[in-house]
Amino acid sequence: MTTMLEQRRASDAWTVDDLDQFPENDGNRYELVDGVLVVSPSPRPKHQWISTELFRALDRACPADLKVFYAPLDWQPNQRNSLQPDLLVVARDDVRDGPLTRPLRLAVEILSPSSRLYDTKVKFAKYAEGGVTSYWIVDPDGGPSIVAYELRDGDYVETARGSGDDEVHLELPYPVTVRPSTLLA
Repeated sequence: MTTMLEQRRASDAWTVDDLDQFPENDGNRYELVDGVLVVSPSPRPKHQWISTELFRALDRACPADLKVFYAPLDWQPNQRNSLQPDLLVVARDDVRDGPLTRPLRLAVEILSPSSRLYDTKVKFAKYAEGGVTSYWIVDPDGGPSIVAYELRDGDYVETARGSGDDEVHLELPYPVTVRPSTLLA
C-alpha cells in the first residue's frame, strides 16, 4: 500500500484541499508554500514554554475586537499557501469555522534549529505577500530575543528589537511590552 506522499509526482502542486487528507495528531506540522508541501516536526519544550508565556502576555493586552490564537491553526490566504504561525492575532470578525483566510494582524514565529531559515526567509516573504500587518521573530537562543516588523508599502520594516532583560515596546497589532528573558522564566 502506498501513501499519499508516494503517489504524488514531484511536479504536482498541492492545494489547501489536500491538507484535509493528513492525520491531525501525528506530531507533524503540514504547511504549503506556493503549492509545495512542507512537513515539520512538533516543537520542543523550550519552544512551547516561550509560546505559552508570549501567548499570556499577548492575551492580557488584547483588545476586545481581536483574538490571540496558537498553533496549530491554518492561515490560508489562497489555495496554494497554508501556514501555521506559532502565535497569531486576528480580528474577531475574521474568525469562522475552518482555516483563517483574511490577513492576520500578527504572526509570531519562534525559531528552532530546523526552522530558522524557513521562518526568517520563506515565511517572512509569504506573510508580507499575504498582507500580515505585523511579524515577530522570537529566537530562544542568546537571551532570548524578539525582532518585530511592520508591513509598510508591501515590505516589512523592523520596528523593535530586544534581548534578555531589554523591554521591547511593541505597538502593532496593539501596545504590549515584552521582556524576552521572562519568556523562559
